Amino acid sequence: MRNNLLKTALIIFVCFAFAGCTFVIQKGRRSDMETIKELSAQVEDLAAAKRLLEERLGTEISDKQVKLQMMEKGLVITVVGDLLFDSGKAKIRQEAYTLLEKIARVLKENMANFNVGIEGYTDNQPIKYSGWKTNWELSTARALSVLHYIADEQGISPERLSAIGYGEYRPVASNDIREGRQQNRRVEIVIQPRVCKVKGAGDTGLQEPPENLK
Repeated sequence: MRNNLLKTALIIFVCFAFAGCTFVIQKGRRSDMETIKELSAQVEDLAAAKRLLEERLGTEISDKQVKLQMMEKGLVITVVGDLLFDSGKAKIRQEAYTLLEKIARVLKENMANFNVGIEGYTDNQPIKYSGWKTNWELSTARALSVLHYIADEQGISPERLSAIGYGEYRPVASNDIREGRQQNRRVEIVIQPRVCKVKGAGDTGLQEPPENLK
């Protein structure tokens, strides 16, 4: 019995860490145990996808062009922006297509039940010559370019996809040095958990998210 309780606690902790979920488990509730089972399966699927991507993107990871991380929002594939785009541009560079094809193949063949969010980020250098109003527009356009490529050219279902641009406002490194600015210019492709159970207002149980968040 003790081992079962420890196993359940571990599953809850891992699911919370990877899926960003809040749990209110009630003793004997079948729905809660089913939720734990479903979230545990999702964590295993995401971990398997991470291993597969590490294998297929080994060269790019070694060259520090790509990074894979398990985060609260899901499995995050971070691609250096300078690999994907020329300075101030939102058109994908020809040499980046092979990388995106590898990622899209895993999304299509191995992660077909998961939604995918594409997030664009920039450094804090002001727009001067490229014609964009601000870095927000540039980061959003870059995210949409990746979205359209994997949807239109690689056959990923559009219903699974979303795109957003954060501009310069979520840096991962200092913008005071060139290397930091290079890290901040990035696109994150996020394989999102299918189910996130949260405690709703006035509720002590677990609920499905709204349809547009599933």
